[in-house]
Amino acid sequence: MTNPLPSDAPGSLAPLSTRGCIVSRAWLRLVAPLLLTLLALTPIDAAMAVSLKDLPSSPPAAALLDAADVFSRASRGEIEKQLEAFRAERVDARLITVPRLDYGLSLEQLGQELVQRWSAPATDPDTAAVTNLDPLLLVLVDAQTKAAAVVASEPLERQLPPELLRSTARTTMALPLREGNRYRQASIDGLTRLATVLRGGEDPGEPEVASEAVITTNIPSHEETER
Repeated sequence: MTNPLPSDAPGSLAPLSTRGCIVSRAWLRLVAPLLLTLLALTPIDAAMAVSLKDLPSSPPAAALLDAADVFSRASRGEIEKQLEAFRAERVDARLITVPRLDYGLSLEQLGQELVQRWSAPATDPDTAAVTNLDPLLLVLVDAQTKAAAVVASEPLERQLPPELLRSTARTTMALPLREGNRYRQASIDGLTRLATVLRGGEDPGEPEVASEAVITTNIPSHEETER
């Protein structure tokens, strides 16, 4: 009976365990980007409290991450186009909705943590080259509290000062959110205001709040009749 060739002899096949490891690594490298994209596009359970660990570890392919599932298909397409337009200004604009936040976590805090995480330079494993990222502009919406927050990377602070970001979230976006859950309108209004300022235009300012009309009458009041 002929003895089999040693595993390291010329012409011998690699051990099954080694071949399986090589195949597993190749398969993982092929499907990992697809799985990350699918995770970003899959709505988070509406009953789930969201924290940083529930969101992608790197910027997903889609600029709109509707985890709360508040937008229709038409609204998603419209908002995605508006977000993509920021690329002309070399800004990576993204909009994230969450069903509700984890206890003790604020929307602005979540945004700041995401900016820090997604701003980290990404290294291509094949070329070891570092990918240059545009500064981030994140618009966040909490579907439970009908609140919004806008957070930006530090390089954008001169063009989009913190006062503008707060005003956009607390007035431009907050009013449509609280008056009828108008998520689409709130998002479009907020992004339009930010884009206008970013392109060098004048800040449109906060929306005007309609005041109740005062009805005049000739009927004397109770105080007047007592005089």
